[in-house]
Amino acid sequence: MNLKKFKFKHQLRVRSYEVDWVGIVHNSVYLQYFEVARIEYLKHIGIEVSYKNINTKSKVVIVRNEINYNHPAKFDDLLDIYVRISEIGTTSFTFESIILNSISKEYISDNISIHVWLDEKTGQPVNVDNRFIEIVQNFEGLKFK
Repeated sequence: MNLKKFKFKHQLRVRSYEVDWVGIVHNSVYLQYFEVARIEYLKHIGIEVSYKNINTKSKVVIVRNEINYNHPAKFDDLLDIYVRISEIGTTSFTFESIILNSISKEYISDNISIHVWLDEKTGQPVNVDNRFIEIVQNFEGLKFK
């Protein structure tokens, strides 16, 4: 993945309870890292991320999460997580993320996650919200659809 495509970066430090018995970040923790960075990305571009709006007509769910592990992160490593929305379809959108060690710049991991917009009542896919598309296009400088 080309880092020049990414306009957002979130930084975090590996905490002691995130490492496994061999001293590296447990594989399941990377899902949390990517999720934290995605939420920070959405907040950064001005999309409200809240559970208080329970009575909305639609919701977004993850239907696919793919992670590639290249090099282990360890306790107290400072990590840079680069995030972008790379694709928006009719009912779904795709996040791409990369984790690098902030100091050594070593490539740690990458993630692709696909999110689908669903009708709150029926659970069936619905069109991605037009305002969402507009906000993402303005930030990413891309034209979707």
